[in-house]
Amino acid sequence: MTAGDPSRETVELTVEARAHGWRIDHYLTRLFPNFSRALFQKAIEQGRVLVNGLPVKTSRRLRVNDRLSVSLPKAPDSGLVPEDIPLDVLYEDEALVVLDKSADMIVHPGKGNYRGTLAGALQFHFDRLSDMAGSLRPGIVHRLDRDTSGVLVVAKDNQVHHKLSAQFARREVTKEYRALVKGVVERDCDVIETHVRVHPKRRERMLVCPAEGNARHARTVYEVLERFPKHSWMRLKPETGRTHQLRLHMEHIRHSIVADRLYGGGRDLRSAEVKRARGEEPSPADDDVVLISRQALHAFRLEFDHPHTGERLAFEAPLPADIARSLAALRGNG
Repeated sequence: MTAGDPSRETVELTVEARAHGWRIDHYLTRLFPNFSRALFQKAIEQGRVLVNGLPVKTSRRLRVNDRLSVSLPKAPDSGLVPEDIPLDVLYEDEALVVLDKSADMIVHPGKGNYRGTLAGALQFHFDRLSDMAGSLRPGIVHRLDRDTSGVLVVAKDNQVHHKLSAQFARREVTKEYRALVKGVVERDCDVIETHVRVHPKRRERMLVCPAEGNARHARTVYEVLERFPKHSWMRLKPETGRTHQLRLHMEHIRHSIVADRLYGGGRDLRSAEVKRARGEEPSPADDDVVLISRQALHAFRLEFDHPHTGERLAFEAPLPADIARSLAALRGNG
């Protein structure tokens, strides 16, 4: 990565075999998911994206070993307020930070949610972070849904950010989640493979759909770790990184993640429900004991290559209290 216009970073990269035939705007959006396709199209039209040293059109199809020079768009955002919010740091060095994100924390500001975000906390706690994704997303290479807890990596400079983003795009990052789902999953292990897109009427959620148009391939490997009378404890490994992929895929096989309001998991899990599932008679007080009130999904493990040394790193985040409490109740220990 080389310096250019001080308001932007210029990224030099070579097109790999998997991207042969892709449109250049699609490729850049996949490689840098924190930027919109529209921003890249504008950059291409302004001649700030070169292929083999020459400007191109947005419809240009890439070939293996094409050399790209990309002046990343300057995101039209500003005004992120640093906030003294505690962070659970699993690892830190001169290049990156690995965090255990708590549930109920939005990763970056959006409409109606400008305070209490991970981005604001990062601005407060760290002197240096990448700005490749814009000033509202300092250091943020990937994201977790608001109510999903677990491991998340943050880049301290733009070169590190680019290298980590490229690993995610090439599917070299290994992600492993834990999820408590409704119902008893029959198969010990299996693969869920679909195409997905944004729901045409409910834009806040995704939809499984035919492989056509703007549909994107999504693949999840799962394993049942433990079964209960009316629930299952799962290991989920997404091999693609689509929005809400795990939540949608579990709903698709009719085993929604517990307390996932958007994808059929209900509002919460209560002690009374667990006792009834075990054939026990709950007390009146059990109706008021909420075990978990957010989607029971936890980013348990993340593996990637260190962008400076190439060493393979692996990090695990312990189960949060609400999921641990739910499991204890299901096992008859709560």
